[in-house]
Amino acid sequence: MIVLFTDFGSRDPYVGQVKARLYREAPGAAIVDLLHEAPDFNPHAGAHLLAALAPQFPVGSVFLAVVDPGVGTPRGTVVLEADGNWFVGPDNGLLSVLASRARATRLWRIVWRPAALSATFHGRDLFAPVAGEIARGDFPHDKLASVDELGVMFDAGDLPRVIYIDHYGNAWTGIRGASPAAQVRAGGQAFPHAESFGFAGKGTGCWFVNSVGLVEIALNRGSAAATYGLRVGDPVAVQRAS
Repeated sequence: MIVLFTDFGSRDPYVGQVKARLYREAPGAAIVDLLHEAPDFNPHAGAHLLAALAPQFPVGSVFLAVVDPGVGTPRGTVVLEADGNWFVGPDNGLLSVLASRARATRLWRIVWRPAALSATFHGRDLFAPVAGEIARGDFPHDKLASVDELGVMFDAGDLPRVIYIDHYGNAWTGIRGASPAAQVRAGGQAFPHAESFGFAGKGTGCWFVNSVGLVEIALNRGSAAATYGLRVGDPVAVQRAS
């Protein structure tokens, strides 16, 4: 299984081009579109999203993870094995949170460069061929060099910011859980806890722990992002009950 996690968006041709290359390299592999609306140019938010989402997938999954504003520059390119799953992408912090939280890891630098390599599309020309080889069971030893650590590491603790806004306008944070007695503050507002949307009145804001274990701010039958002016990167505070 190859899992795609990118900021490429769903209306442009980039995802289709990556898939075409993957099908050439690993024609029998299933390809799962996990997310193509990761926050643009934001590997920090993407790192916390990926760390929360990846554990749902079976051991042996190959993640092609691309949020890469430095594409074409000398930034590193890596393959990470973390708790039995594989991650291929840029060494810009995107893979660092899940690497730090994993029980066991191995790491390689991608030293191979294809003859045809677009300066702006390493997702298709560099990462997809490597991910495809791993997915079909042909580990590309000749393309990799073992290294001890990533070049860019983000703090693997909770990130008290909005890291993603879904199409409903729900604001995901980088905070892993909180006491139901706590208040969550963001955008100048205080939000009480609810177990789910339906426990808040219509048009009422609340927070809950979402399906991947992160604190999420929502508005019952409305957009919390639009109503409260929430954006990716906004600070979030958890105020413990006194």
